[in-house]
Amino acid sequence: MNRLASAISNAYSSDSKLRATWLLACRAASKVRDWTWSEILDAPKIHIGAGSVIRGSKYMSFGKGVFVHGHLWLEAVSSYAGDRYTPKIEIGDFVSLSSGVHISSIEHIVIRKNTLVGSGVYISDHNHGAYKGANQSRPDEPPSRRHLDGGPVFIGENVWVGDNVVIVGPVTIGDGAVIGANSVIKTDVLSETIVAGIPAVPIKRFNHLLNSWERV
Repeated sequence: MNRLASAISNAYSSDSKLRATWLLACRAASKVRDWTWSEILDAPKIHIGAGSVIRGSKYMSFGKGVFVHGHLWLEAVSSYAGDRYTPKIEIGDFVSLSSGVHISSIEHIVIRKNTLVGSGVYISDHNHGAYKGANQSRPDEPPSRRHLDGGPVFIGENVWVGDNVVIVGPVTIGDGAVIGANSVIKTDVLSETIVAGIPAVPIKRFNHLLNSWERV
């Protein structure tokens, strides 16, 4: 019995050492990755989680302390289907992007400081094709070959974007706004307003006199 207990204790101790070594190795790799991204993006104290893809970094600017949980797809598209674009992506200080965020720009996307973006969020300043006005896309044209069309996206400071939200420009989201999970943003969102739904509509606004959120 003593031998069995001793064997179990030794095995547990060995397993604990292996896990501790693995954690230390992961932390070291994470620090190296962060330093590399910081140098590439000229972004002080940035953290980019594993599985992230960043394309067109020369068209991007980052503030300090940006945090990316992981599996980010961030792209500035300068050419597509024979067309040329001049994209610009600006991400402010202490912006936090949760897992699986997809941001794509051909024109201009701005996310101001202290904004929190939930998991699975899609932010884009363009669509595959035009579906209103002149020269609309035809259904017999492959979507991947349709002209990219849309407008800029501006997201203010201290905005909270819930999980699985879709934001496609042209649209402006004001400071301190809250976007409910699974919402689709098709029109501008006023500052200090909570919106939700498909398409998203105002639910509450902040009353500074009462220091509370009140239903619209």
